[in-house]
Amino acid sequence: MTKLPVTVIILTLNEEDNLSDAIESVRDWAQEIFVVDSLSTDRTVDVALEHNVNIVQRSFTDYGDQWRWALERLPVKTPWLLKLDADERVSPELADEIRHHLESNPNKNGFVVRIRLWFMGKPLHAMIKTCRLWRKDKGQFPDVIVNEHLHVSGAVGRLAGFIEHFDSPDLHRWYEKQNRYTTMEAIMQVNGACFAAKPKLFGTSLQRRMFFKKYFYHVPFRYQIQWLYEAIGRRALLDGSIGLNWVRLRIQVQRTIELKVRQMRLTGKIAEIPKAPSGNFDPRILSSPLQKLVFESRMDEEAQ
Repeated sequence: MTKLPVTVIILTLNEEDNLSDAIESVRDWAQEIFVVDSLSTDRTVDVALEHNVNIVQRSFTDYGDQWRWALERLPVKTPWLLKLDADERVSPELADEIRHHLESNPNKNGFVVRIRLWFMGKPLHAMIKTCRLWRKDKGQFPDVIVNEHLHVSGAVGRLAGFIEHFDSPDLHRWYEKQNRYTTMEAIMQVNGACFAAKPKLFGTSLQRRMFFKKYFYHVPFRYQIQWLYEAIGRRALLDGSIGLNWVRLRIQVQRTIELKVRQMRLTGKIAEIPKAPSGNFDPRILSSPLQKLVFESRMDEEAQ
């Protein structure tokens, strides 16, 4: 298969169970793959090296900063970039669609794709629409610490294909992940910096999402409204008991954010950004030509 002029970037931290499948879903058609690892303690680095993809390491700061660093420092040679999480897989249908649109839509600077969510081992009807494919130098990430959304300047198209999102292999890991995410969301809200785009009711889909996010905690019966939105609007009812359990946990996430914000404001103590356990730089990566290249122009103190 002819390679497409696309570079895939994957951020990792202890993703040995996921990374291989993520790479395999794009390696046949993506011209280049970069892994930006946040000092994993498992076999993530080994998996990347076994698949012969480019890998660099950098201590985790927050999601927005990590992505901005990646776009600034990685030696990307292709005109297009694709953001992929380690627990995601690009479907063959989406890969074919990307090939078609890159050839037939030269005036587009980015493409919105659908993310199909999986929960408890089952695919849900719920989908997330977000921009994941964009022209180099036309996209940037805002200064947020979590739930970063790409901003693309210029015309943006839409793709019908989807990315499969296998969010956490079990509920234990899911709760650990959501505990970190809700704390980070609460920190942003207390600091007044929680919007990935300007909240605007009649703006883009992302701006509308930020508008509802801004006023969500001021709305009476907000969790009953959220239940209706998740169960009916996003069709979770069609997924039976698994879908309804997913809705309950989605509401629990919002309640947790609200409680953490209240606690921080009542105590006057803003939590530190939580980080998953990480290790040290891998000697194989620290001494690699790519690692030296990305740090040579402005050597970060973390790599010393």
